[in-house]
Amino acid sequence: MGELLLDERADREDMITFMATSGTKLQPEDIDRVVSNMKAWGPDFCIVVSPNGVLPGPTQAREDLAAAGIPCIVITDDVTTKKEQFEALKASNFGYIIMKADAMIGARREFLDPIEMADYNGNLVKVLAITGAFRKMQVELDKVIDQVKAGKKGADLVLPKVVMTSDKAVDGEFTNPYALAKARAAYEIAQSVAGVNVKGCFMTKEWEKYIPIVSSAHEMMRQAMILCEEARDLEKAMDGVIRKPHKKTGEIVSKTALISKPE
Repeated sequence: MGELLLDERADREDMITFMATSGTKLQPEDIDRVVSNMKAWGPDFCIVVSPNGVLPGPTQAREDLAAAGIPCIVITDDVTTKKEQFEALKASNFGYIIMKADAMIGARREFLDPIEMADYNGNLVKVLAITGAFRKMQVELDKVIDQVKAGKKGADLVLPKVVMTSDKAVDGEFTNPYALAKARAAYEIAQSVAGVNVKGCFMTKEWEKYIPIVSSAHEMMRQAMILCEEARDLEKAMDGVIRKPHKKTGEIVSKTALISKPE
């Protein structure tokens, strides 16, 4: 989603993006392929998106890219509980955006099939979008793009260091206080999903017990999504949905009234 959030209508003229994927397993040979492709392209900066960004694979990716002189921003789920690794990330020159509501999926074979995976991620995307987490992430990345456009390079770039809490996600996103409360509740629920799935995937051995645990976590994410839909409907009823599209130049304009032009 990161690439699409920066160019939602595919008409920006001030930037070009390139994506190299490691696939699902994050093996060393996959990471080497990504790094080689990125080095060959020679970007102004890289965004390394992965689950559990302190794992050896994602860590190797950003360190190899940095060694090639390419500034890196890490976007990942909540690694703040891994205190030693997170402190090292904070102390480094890497940028980071920690999406605390981007919760681990219930990855048990008896429960998780391709459709359940897609359904869960669809609910999660809606939570991150409507609560404001995606917009805050997009704005932070746009700030880096603006620095590049202004002539800054390499170590001179100021990279984001953001932990996306519920308060940060919803800040400035809603005109109706009840909508804000629903969105904040959704983000808090989504954050707590990870702990339930960790229990179901790693701490519970009996399949009769872990199946309902991971299933309940997915139900939690669904309810978070429903709260987000309710919040957006409240905003629609007031004609207060905040829209902030990009112009072709990359400038961000805004509006609330549906039948109006963004300025």
